[in-house]
Amino acid sequence: MIKHSLVIGAGVSGLSVALALLHRGHRVTVLDRGTVGGESSWAGGGILSPLLPWDYAEPVSALALRSMAAYADWVVGIEAVSGRDAEFWRCGMLALGVPDPEQALAWCSAHGMAAERGLSTRDSIWLSEVAQVRNPRLVAALRAAVVQLGGVIREHCPATGVLTQGGRVTAVQSAAETFPADTVVLATGAWSGLGLAGLAATPQIRPIRGQMLLFKLAPGVLDTILYRNGLYLIPRRDGHLLAGSTLEDAGFDKSTDDATRRRLHAEAAELLPALATMQPVQHWAGLRPGSPDNIPIIDRHPDFGNVFVNTGHYRYGVTLAPASAELLVDLMEGRTPVLDPAPYRWQAALERRWADGS
Repeated sequence: MIKHSLVIGAGVSGLSVALALLHRGHRVTVLDRGTVGGESSWAGGGILSPLLPWDYAEPVSALALRSMAAYADWVVGIEAVSGRDAEFWRCGMLALGVPDPEQALAWCSAHGMAAERGLSTRDSIWLSEVAQVRNPRLVAALRAAVVQLGGVIREHCPATGVLTQGGRVTAVQSAAETFPADTVVLATGAWSGLGLAGLAATPQIRPIRGQMLLFKLAPGVLDTILYRNGLYLIPRRDGHLLAGSTLEDAGFDKSTDDATRRRLHAEAAELLPALATMQPVQHWAGLRPGSPDNIPIIDRHPDFGNVFVNTGHYRYGVTLAPASAELLVDLMEGRTPVLDPAPYRWQAALERRWADGS
């Protein structure tokens, strides 16, 4: 019997789960409170690696490395179904000012990640296999693939509550409609910590604002990602270049400010002097689904046996999308996952704490 799965949240995390479910024979409906990919999936940079991968907890590394190994083929499959280009580009990343280069190189060697000393300075590391996608175009390709495979996507349709029976959610309600479902997936990003009427909020998730700048250069001025001291420059093939980003615990405020624009511009120009005399063509902010140590929650909801969560990917929702979707759908179908699911459990999230102690 084909099951009907309802996914709440149409960002990259929700669309990736929807795509995996469709490939496994489920019927899928996706609801979103706004537009498809309109929040952090649109706002981010699309680097397909943790910025300095050796600095992260092993659960982040495990998901990231599995996703990174699969990403090229995953995108090819999405593009084949959708007919849209996600602009996957294995452009490499040069990390400058690495505090302990030898330790970083040892980590890369142990984890099978290509790395070598950069030519510019002794504290730089060249990561030749790091790739990127253009976030809005990946979202467009994912959306088209989901629809092409028979999925239904409903925008501007916020979920307001659930109907339950016998320890299961039987339907999700919006202001105007009721959507029956056999299984429900919550992929609501930065809003996961607010919960839903009838469902407990996902623990330890809070919105973390990130401000970004966009420049337009001639194509080819920069052909690799540059990273130093928290700032990254991401070139696109058509000459657009992203500079970011901040980490601000500012609630659900997506406003930008001139002081941050000037600081990001100055730091970007230090990395790429050609930017010094140019003005940004756009400045925006997005809200990441923040979580302690960047570790997401990918698990069954504790209150209902047919409700699952895929959220809390913090800065790496796009990076971790393929492996996170694979893990969640394996759990939904009762399969043994390739990765140990324990670090991503709801209970594990309850035990983690933010650096501020909350």
